[in-house]
Parts: sequence; structure tokens; C-alpha cells
Amino acid sequence: MSIRHFLTLSDLTSQEAIQIIKRATELKQLHKSRTIHESLKNRVLGMIFEKSSTRTRVSFEAGMTQLGGSAIFLSPRDTQLGRGEPIEDSARVLSQMVDAVMIRTFEHEKITKFAQYSSVPVINALTDDYHPCQLLADVQAYTEARGDIKGKTVTWIGDGNNMCNSYINAAMLFDFKLNIACPTGYEPMQSLLDEAGDRVTVTSSVEEATQGAHLVTTDVWASMGQEEETKIRMAAFKDYQVSPTLMDIADKEAVFLHCLPAHRGEEVSEDMLDDPRSVVFEQAGNRLHAQKALLEFLILN
Repeated sequence: MSIRHFLTLSDLTSQEAIQIIKRATELKQLHKSRTIHESLKNRVLGMIFEKSSTRTRVSFEAGMTQLGGSAIFLSPRDTQLGRGEPIEDSARVLSQMVDAVMIRTFEHEKITKFAQYSSVPVINALTDDYHPCQLLADVQAYTEARGDIKGKTVTWIGDGNNMCNSYINAAMLFDFKLNIACPTGYEPMQSLLDEAGDRVTVTSSVEEATQGAHLVTTDVWASMGQEEETKIRMAAFKDYQVSPTLMDIADKEAVFLHCLPAHRGEEVSEDMLDDPRSVVFEQAGNRLHAQKALLEFLILN
């Protein structure tokens, strides 16, 4: 059987994605009941981090431990990758020593090239273009809170960044409508918008995008690597804050998500994360279980 990688959500079929979400909830219940489940006993995950992380590292490392395996943390300063070893050489070597490789980096081309030369599954734990692991946790959070996301309306507010790009992929994969509210010049990838067609609507109006939405989500205005643009972005996005008042024009059963870390007082009001409609912290915890389900899917199938 050929090696399966997870570089974007497009690497899954809709049926596979739904099954992973279902399995994530099953694994979550096993975890809550303290049931030992070691489906990946003696398996090893290599974790390459070129971008800093809290949730990604802890969730993958804890996940492998809970499944009976182990994880090895690799930073550029600790490996030959950081000293100029070609990606294709590192991929060939590491894939002889571990059962899967998780990479969190900047250029998406790096992870694509690594996967090309790897003989074990490669997982995108975030690039500048996509963040597919987060979307699995997001869809799991919505499903657990409100049921099937199919046919619902999701609103993305803010930058057309890697998270926004992955939401476009998710709209196609899970069959929901996506409204994107962003300032002119900060739109997501045009190629993705073209592929999604009328499933995705882009507007500069936050109110228009949020009206009647079942899920509202956002992200920081300046992502890692964009710190020099912070002042410009603060001005551009000042009207793109999610607050309880904005949520009031969404559907009465709407939920709010944020991939975290959040900058309170910027993309979210000071009180938004603590609003009853927020399931942000359950969403964050789901990274653990969604990724365990993904690891099982990629390593055991």
C-alpha cells in the first residue's frame, strides 16, 4: 500500500475525514475514562519544529505517549537540517528510523519536498499556507457542540492566512458554506477561491459575513513571521474584531472558535473567549484527540 501523507485536508476523502473526526471523539472518551489504549505501541514519531509551538508539540507528544508510542522533538539547532543538509537527504534518513514525521515550518514547499522523499507518512503541523491539523480539531469541536457541520454556514473573520486557506479546504471536504470577511489586500489564496467556487464568499463587511452564521472563527492579525507588519495590520484589521455583540447577529445556536493563542482586545474582545458561545478551550483540547486519530489512520492503514 502506498504511503499516505497529510499535507492539506485535500489529502483526505470526505468519508475518511468524517471517520477521523468520529474516531477522535472515541479516543477522547477513552482518555476521559482513563482506558489504556496502545494502538501505536513501540511506534515513533519524529517532530521537526522550525516554528515555535505550545499546543502542537504537547498534543503530538502526549498523543503518541497515550497511544503507547513515543515522540522525538527535533529543532533546527539540534539537527543537520539546521546546518544545511538537503531536505531530501534528511527525509530518506529519518524515514528509516521513525514511523511518521510531523513538520511545523514556514514554506509549504519544504514539507512537500520532504514528503516526496519520505518512505513514512508526513504530517503538516503548520506551514505559512495551511494548518490542516487545527481544522480537524475545529470540526470535531463543532460536531461535539452542535452536530453535523454539513450544510451549515461558517464565518471566517480576519486575515486570509493559513487557517483561512484550510477553512476553504474544509468547506469543500465537509460540505459547508464559508463566508470570509477580510480587508482588501488580505484575501486568501485565489487558486483556492477559484476551486471552491460559490461555496465560499469573500466580503469586507464583518456584519454581512456573520449574519445567520452557525460557526464564527478568527485568528491573530499578525502571524509568526509577520511581526514587522504589526502596526500596519493593527490599522487594517481594527474593524475586524469578534465580540459578543457581533455574535448576536449570528444564528442563535452559533459557536465561536479560535485556534489560539489569542490576543484579547485585538481580534477578539476581552470577554469573547469566556462567552457561553465560545468552545475555544474544548477546541484546543481536541488537538490531542484529532491528531491521535490521524496518527492511527496514517500509521496503521
